[in-house]
Amino acid sequence: MWAASCLASCCAACACDACRTVVSGISRQSARIAYCGLFSLSLIVSWILREVAAPLMEKIPWINHFHKTPDREWFETDAVLRVSLGNFLFFTILAIFMIGVKNQKDPRDNMHHGGWMMKVICWCILVILMFFIPNEIVSFYEASSKFGSGLFLLVQVVLLLDFVHGWNDKWVGYDEQFWYIALLLVSLVCYVASFSFSGLLFYLFVPSGQDCGLNTFFIVMTLIIVVLFAIVTLHPSVGGSILPASVISLYCMYLCYSGLASEPRDYECNGLHKHSKAVSTGTLTVGLLTTVLSVVYSAVRAGSSTTLLSPPSSPRAAGKPLLPLDKAVAEQEHHEKEKSKPVTYSYSFFHLIFSLASMYSAMLLTGWSTSVGESGKLVDVGWPSVWVRILTGWATAALFLWSLVAPIIFPDREF
Repeated sequence: MWAASCLASCCAACACDACRTVVSGISRQSARIAYCGLFSLSLIVSWILREVAAPLMEKIPWINHFHKTPDREWFETDAVLRVSLGNFLFFTILAIFMIGVKNQKDPRDNMHHGGWMMKVICWCILVILMFFIPNEIVSFYEASSKFGSGLFLLVQVVLLLDFVHGWNDKWVGYDEQFWYIALLLVSLVCYVASFSFSGLLFYLFVPSGQDCGLNTFFIVMTLIIVVLFAIVTLHPSVGGSILPASVISLYCMYLCYSGLASEPRDYECNGLHKHSKAVSTGTLTVGLLTTVLSVVYSAVRAGSSTTLLSPPSSPRAAGKPLLPLDKAVAEQEHHEKEKSKPVTYSYSFFHLIFSLASMYSAMLLTGWSTSVGESGKLVDVGWPSVWVRILTGWATAALFLWSLVAPIIFPDREF
């Protein structure tokens, strides 16, 4: 017994030392990666609790206070929402607290990049506390998450448009034949993939002998959008590049597929219902992986806004001073100069992205909180998810077309 106690104490001490070593090794450069890791941890916790927490939650009186115990799926959804709510509050508090940070001299700059042991502890406490709040608060958060998820998808669309235009400008800026050929080849591949994708959509989601007018409408509308992109881009008055149009076309086609694949498995026009079990496991894994990658990119890309940079208030020195100062004084001045540097991205907006992503991931894992009962273990499956993906594709098309015609309509404004 004494040996077991000593062994447990040693293991606990080693674990604490390991955690302390990890958090102490997080530098300014790796802070954003650490926040992404914390968000990924929340997804893993949500996934695990979604699978195993239902029997335990059925025994908690302030959660299961119904006259008739709900289905197991209700408790699975509730567990995911409570973890998501704790994650949402953690990043929202940080977003509010970091409003107005302009330079590294602000004490909050150190809090943003440091104090990781305390942050992890606070995150754990918040997540645990969420299992003690009443169901009404969770229901309100569930309804709010639908709107927050839409905002997150909108941010993703804006970032994608910015990325594609930046990609095109970079290759065109080289002004070499090799890059022009590469641009043409990538555009051609994207268009071939888009039209091939449309054929696959007709095969999977418009089966013969079934009245699938809605699916046909979605696919045809997406094809019209693809053709419209090419026409507007190649119009002489627009003078756009074919690369952004081809990439956005492929993305819109993917969103159409993603929406149609989210239709309930018992829907006769969903050709994926024959592989329901395989799709369930694959969709869950790919859905979570895609969420992590998109959230990481959105957070890092959205946070890295160069518009927040401001020029130094004092002019740069032309060289070393004629009379060098004392070494200690010089080091102190160098340290003060480093601290007075402006921040390289908006800390508040950075954390806001994670707050919205927490809502979106909750909707992913619960099928937008409406399809769990009809789809069992399938993630992101149900009619709300279908319409969210389809509308996101249409919003992407509208924003891209606006980015092409806005400079023509408002020539005096900079876009």
